[in-house]
Amino acid sequence: MDYKRYIAEKLKIEGMGAEEIAEAIAVPPDTQMGDYALPCFKFAKLLRKSPVQIAEEFAAEFPADNVVEEASALNGYLNFKINRKGLADETLLRIKREGGYYGSSNVGAGKVVCIDYSSVNIAKPFHIGHLSTTVLGGALYRIFNFLGYHAVGINHLGDYGTQFGKLICAYKRWGNRSEVERGGIHAVNELYVRFNNEASEEMQREAREYFRLIESGDREANDLFEWFKSITLSYVQKIYERLQIRFDSYLGERFYTDKMQPVVDELKEKGLLTESNGAQIVDLEQYGMPPCLILRSDGASLYATRDLAAAIYRKNTYDFERCLYVVAYQQNLHFKQVFKVLELMGKEWAKDLYHIAYGMVSLEDGAMSTRKGKVVWLEDVIERCVEKAFGIISEKNPALENKRDVAEKVGIGAVIFGALYNNKIKDITFSYDKVLSFDGETSVYVQYTCARASSVLAKAGDFKQKEHYDVEPCAQEFELLKALADFPDMIAAAAKAYEPSFVARFAVDTAQKFNKFYIDCKILQAEGELREYRLALTKATLTTLKNALGLLGIGVPEQM
Repeated sequence: MDYKRYIAEKLKIEGMGAEEIAEAIAVPPDTQMGDYALPCFKFAKLLRKSPVQIAEEFAAEFPADNVVEEASALNGYLNFKINRKGLADETLLRIKREGGYYGSSNVGAGKVVCIDYSSVNIAKPFHIGHLSTTVLGGALYRIFNFLGYHAVGINHLGDYGTQFGKLICAYKRWGNRSEVERGGIHAVNELYVRFNNEASEEMQREAREYFRLIESGDREANDLFEWFKSITLSYVQKIYERLQIRFDSYLGERFYTDKMQPVVDELKEKGLLTESNGAQIVDLEQYGMPPCLILRSDGASLYATRDLAAAIYRKNTYDFERCLYVVAYQQNLHFKQVFKVLELMGKEWAKDLYHIAYGMVSLEDGAMSTRKGKVVWLEDVIERCVEKAFGIISEKNPALENKRDVAEKVGIGAVIFGALYNNKIKDITFSYDKVLSFDGETSVYVQYTCARASSVLAKAGDFKQKEHYDVEPCAQEFELLKALADFPDMIAAAAKAYEPSFVARFAVDTAQKFNKFYIDCKILQAEGELREYRLALTKATLTTLKNALGLLGIGVPEQM
């Protein structure tokens, strides 16, 4: 329950809405004063009364119920005390009833959200720079589905351009089918790299000709292209499966080849297209942007041309409520231009397009850049995390069964969580030791907390959860209950801000609160109703943490 909103809706302040009042409500530093507090100083001028008088009048008029049991005034602050028993009963029952769906809603029912993420390049392996778009987009996909939306995951493949002519040229000169089949994506990439290192002017002409053959429908050229594409997709699918990533569409740039001309024609009809040094542009100077290049002087299309066609196709196909582009912040200008051009074309839905920008990922030694030759393949990062997790688990619990399976969940979880824990726009320095720490703000810590809760419940055996417990929650239990009750509102906030980091931070914070409860309060040693209540709280925490990690694509081992 959003207690701030609940309180705000019961306060009537002329000229202010519930949302604005809720934003002013805070958690006091001393919980003896109350669980929430509203400073009344900002209302003094509006209401023409002193803050002390305002707080006292509100306290006298505020209706107590089974949610807020008391409102009191102190030095211009309006303090609220939550009904602890009511909170416990409502939260524990709701989590038991909803289980794996706790935190979900149908707020998005009947609405479509398209999410463009990962967007792999054909014939190129994943490097660590692809991590953020892939796991960030995957988390948003799961979050929006969890809230009742129909999320459409789109992998906008990089499958168009002269690089494929270069690749065919390289294969024709140096390639061997059986060697490429054996070497997979890395063998394909080596051919491309060799071309760029050794290309003569003659080879460049050959490459352009091979690309022309692809575009004109030549069978041999297209068969080779489709072969390279199948090798790439087979390779990336293995990574997607490990990261719990799925897509509903793999329509890439090439799909829009015959859909760009209608866009160009429409731009001409609406007087938006002008010539500049032989190229066709949309002038955006009055909007504080450089021109959006639509066609080069040789008539070739560009990323913007294809993105315009893709946006129109997606709107016509899915009738989305919004369309998200999970792409690095370096493309901020590109998407501003594309969105503005669509707006100028009269597409009123251009306002529903959002660029979900994110920061860059590098290793502690700075390795990331493909241009500098310091590229780190994503599968190597994943494998190293899993192997390090296996070593740590083997040392901590050598008798544990299925150590390989546990290490897979822990290692993969560490990779995902490491990319999602911070605000998406921040650059990330990936540290194997930090992401695999059992004590830090990591998925490993949350997974270990889940394993601890599972162990408690396994030792307890069967117990029947009641609808009401005549138990007054202690301070540790109350803090944990408040966190659990907050989960649905936190998910809604994560969707609104496009921030899976909210979910990751919630998981760590809730795990910390559970561990404090676990240490300070006896669970299995308690007796009677208190024991049953604490077991119910343990089970509710495990359910909620599993749901949180599941939204991020992270599995939960029962033992660690």
